[in-house]
Amino acid sequence: MNKFEKYNLDKSLTKALLLMDYIEPTEVQAQSIPVIKDHKDLLIKSETGSGKTAAFAIPIIDEVMWEENAPQVLVLTPTRELAQQVSEEMFNIGRFKRMKVVSVFGKSPIKSQIKDLKQKTHIVVGTPGRIFDHIKRGTLDLSKIKYLVLDEADEMLNMGFVDQIEEILSKIPKGFIMTLLSATLPDDLSKICNRYMNSPVIVEIEKTTTQKRIEQIRYDVPKKTKMDVLLDITVIENPDTCIIFCNTRLQVDEIFTSMKKAGYPCEKLHGGMEQDIRTKVMQNFRKRYFRYLIATDVAARGIDIDDISLIINYDLPEEPQVYVHRIGRTGRKEKQGKAISLVAGDSYLLKGITELTNNELTKRFVPDKNLVESMRESFIEKINKKQEIRHEKHKELHQEIMKIHINVGKKTKMRAGDIVGALCNIEGMTKDDIGNISIIDVSTFVEILNNKGEMVLRKLQDTPIKGRLRKVNRANE
Repeated sequence: MNKFEKYNLDKSLTKALLLMDYIEPTEVQAQSIPVIKDHKDLLIKSETGSGKTAAFAIPIIDEVMWEENAPQVLVLTPTRELAQQVSEEMFNIGRFKRMKVVSVFGKSPIKSQIKDLKQKTHIVVGTPGRIFDHIKRGTLDLSKIKYLVLDEADEMLNMGFVDQIEEILSKIPKGFIMTLLSATLPDDLSKICNRYMNSPVIVEIEKTTTQKRIEQIRYDVPKKTKMDVLLDITVIENPDTCIIFCNTRLQVDEIFTSMKKAGYPCEKLHGGMEQDIRTKVMQNFRKRYFRYLIATDVAARGIDIDDISLIINYDLPEEPQVYVHRIGRTGRKEKQGKAISLVAGDSYLLKGITELTNNELTKRFVPDKNLVESMRESFIEKINKKQEIRHEKHKELHQEIMKIHINVGKKTKMRAGDIVGALCNIEGMTKDDIGNISIIDVSTFVEILNNKGEMVLRKLQDTPIKGRLRKVNRANE
């Protein structure tokens, strides 16, 4: 039995959760789902990797009405990467309920976002800056918002978004249900809670498991030898996958250049890169096209990748809480992980981390050169060996869905009702077999559910849509 069934969820959700291998709720999910289902405000304080996104996504999607055209859910996140991850998770959970999820963030074409928002939209996920921009432009309709989520709210405040968040909240009609996820509650955040939340239920999961799962090590290293020590550590540890965190874009670029020159299968990620390149890098890292990712803290949040073997802090972060987010990329889903920090006279930063985590990092001596050389052969063998490519997460979820393309769109006054009517006239088809419909200027994209795609594609070759035969093919052709 899928234990999510006890929450009386829509069957379309339990079907998706089963295919996503969500069998038993995590602790944060078990405590949060009933609260949101009971239409109460919620404050979640829980560690990374505990299943927080699903904790609010499952009950909110269950409550969303498909028939409503305007957005009913607004989710704010601090980074683009987290916005993409949350929107993907909500899209997957709501796959069979035909949820339309739109993500909006900076350094991504605003015109395409405006087009998406003009379509039937149930959920909008985005960063505060771009959400605020859409509100000012009048391209985001907030009139039907029933659920508001502030994900990693303390980080959004640290990034200077407090005024924009206040402006956004003031534009939403009263009576919305608010869920706030935050590791800490600084004064500005407490004020927002007091102003907009109505006696919120607090769900707090103890922060004991991360320290047990992740071995935390430090090397005291002079700055001038940091790069050499980094390379030696990677030889000794020889990880399957590794993220190396730096504090600046320049540092990322320098380390990437050095590692690439040394033959490491690696890529880089930082805020100075174009968004489509950043997205591609993360997709390729998930698929295991390369082993080493050198990144700034854009990778510390919103990256849900299983089985990252090793985290290396080339620089200690300025904020102790960022350290927790960084090392939380490993040791996920009850697995063991390892985090190594290179400490170069950063005693005050180390002290802040120790006080926050209530944990002393295990001190080790810089690796002996003879030991490094003795292990180099196996290291070279691994970096020259291609990893087994990982398929798309939740692949099973998409196997019975086909997206088709119809060469007609808004310019010929095509409407969703015309598409639904034509499809439902096909024997064996019902509206429950039709997923998201996206109509743009000269094209229409339709998801056909329940393994009926091939049949529909065949039938539409000689079935008129709005009185005429149309060219129909697979969307990826």
